[in-house]
Amino acid sequence: MVHRLGSFVYELFSVWGSRYGYKGVQFVLDEPLICNSYMLPCNLSTTPTSLLSSSSIMVLTLIAAALPVVRCFSLRQPESTSRCSVFLSHQQSSSTRSSGEDLQRLSILSSQGQSSYLPSRGTVHHGEHKEHVSDEFSTLDRFPSSSPPQLPGTDLKKILMELLIAATIVSAPFILFSVYYLLSKYVHSGGRCYLLSYQCYKPPDEQKMSTANSLQIALRNSNLVLEDYRFLQKEMVSSGIGDETYCPRNIMEGREASPSLQESLKEMDDIVFDTLDRLFAASGISPSQVDILVTTASLFAPCPSISCRIVNRYKMKEGIKSYSLSGMGCSSSLVAVDLVRQQFKLQPNALAVVVSAETIGANFYRGRDRSMMLQNVTYRTGGASILLTNSPALKHSAMLELTALVRTHPSSDESYECAIEMEDEQGYRGFRVLLPKVARVARQCLVENFKVLLPSVLPLWEIIRFAVQLSTPFRLLRRRSRRKRINMKTGIDHFCLQPNTRALIDGFKTSLELEEDDLEPSRMTLHRFGFTSCSSLWYVLGYMEAKKRLGRGERVLMVSMGAGYMCITCVWKVVRDDLGDPNVWRDCIHEYPQQASVNDFAFKFGWIQEDCVNFIRYDDYVRAQYSRY
Repeated sequence: MVHRLGSFVYELFSVWGSRYGYKGVQFVLDEPLICNSYMLPCNLSTTPTSLLSSSSIMVLTLIAAALPVVRCFSLRQPESTSRCSVFLSHQQSSSTRSSGEDLQRLSILSSQGQSSYLPSRGTVHHGEHKEHVSDEFSTLDRFPSSSPPQLPGTDLKKILMELLIAATIVSAPFILFSVYYLLSKYVHSGGRCYLLSYQCYKPPDEQKMSTANSLQIALRNSNLVLEDYRFLQKEMVSSGIGDETYCPRNIMEGREASPSLQESLKEMDDIVFDTLDRLFAASGISPSQVDILVTTASLFAPCPSISCRIVNRYKMKEGIKSYSLSGMGCSSSLVAVDLVRQQFKLQPNALAVVVSAETIGANFYRGRDRSMMLQNVTYRTGGASILLTNSPALKHSAMLELTALVRTHPSSDESYECAIEMEDEQGYRGFRVLLPKVARVARQCLVENFKVLLPSVLPLWEIIRFAVQLSTPFRLLRRRSRRKRINMKTGIDHFCLQPNTRALIDGFKTSLELEEDDLEPSRMTLHRFGFTSCSSLWYVLGYMEAKKRLGRGERVLMVSMGAGYMCITCVWKVVRDDLGDPNVWRDCIHEYPQQASVNDFAFKFGWIQEDCVNFIRYDDYVRAQYSRY
């Protein structure tokens, strides 16, 4: 396509030159350009286009085409001065010569009044205004391509110097990009990051948290009053969570008021060891081959650490580099991926495992602060293990390749305090989320993040369109334009968004101008598994793979936000065509996407919002209604 575009540009300049009296001007992309009897090598068709983006090659093609033509036009003299004709000919094959395309001619004007080369027929009288030049030109043998006609030495030196400068300007970007390409490919090859496999955790069916179980758990909290129940019911209805999510064993069995360390370790072990066993079995990688291990758990930090428990369980090699991240919030999984990517730059041909999980049972909130009660509504049990590598030998078996990752971490007090773990006035520990502040901070943080990420993933023409639209002269046009935001779909094919709540997903839809089909994986993940904290993105990716949405060459955008307040985005490129493992969606993918229906919490517990409940003892009424289920 770039070759055809270059040919079109040259023909366009040829037509433009002929309108100003320069007949026969034609430049061929595949052959050297000759201007003023000097050969300028501009064979762009043989340049490796992989070194440049298509937009860069288009700009360089225009420059290469414009410089010789501008130089030719700059030599035009008044009518009183003498003229000379310089011919450009190229040896064609016998078949081409027979077709009438055996001669290309270029007519330009010389700035000197001395004698010059003339056509085969015709005369030029110096000092007179009369001249006679035949319309016919000499044959191919008159001026062979091996010995082009020469101009006087003074003018030739000037022209050669100008064309040498032009050639340097044109070729400089190619040289720079070639050096960058070679350095990035051979010197910094360790910075590449490939995703070989990942496994998500699916708890057993006895840990399913149905609608009835939700009410039963809420009734066990003696600190709540009627207004608190109404608030919980309203949040459950608007959260977008279904009635088949999973909850820890200690909460299902009624021990959430006094969780023990052993129960927390058991909950973490079930997630970690189950996903790692399936990860090693699916990939064929032995635990002893792992070079880097990173675990993430925001609200649980035992000693020895979780990474130490994994190394001890699988008897990994002594030289393994293990890290345990805590307190990083819901974005800790991508933080771990970023840490692995940095380690890959120092350790080539390495294998890394990232384990993301969270303990819900030890962090159940029993107070009445509504900003802290939200964690009981959306958070559910889940986890994931991811296998990464930078080895070129394993590239053919990789699923995704990490092409970009950007972290944004503002330092304001508002961003730090909008989501924080603390104790309420009654001494109950929980995680407070101030929704108005979170929405404002998240929006600002995402904008700053996209300022760095999008120029590296979106095409140049979309960035130019958006910049022009924001410029002052186009304000009136911008008001009438349908698209006032940048079009993310020009560089991104799939959107893997953090499924925190339905309100957050709707905010992504409005801000990024996405379609409902783009949000389907996040919505269905929230409905089926709830919000599993840092591992939720891998459930969304699993839905895309189970639906066979991912094709080779397509790019997936992951957006994750967490306490701090941090925003992390990354772009993965699909490198295989046979992605379709249903993973944890195996037994239910055929039921999705589900059509909009009446929420079970609204259908079964909508009575709690009725006014008649205000005039009776709410606890007896609630238990009477619960006995029906």
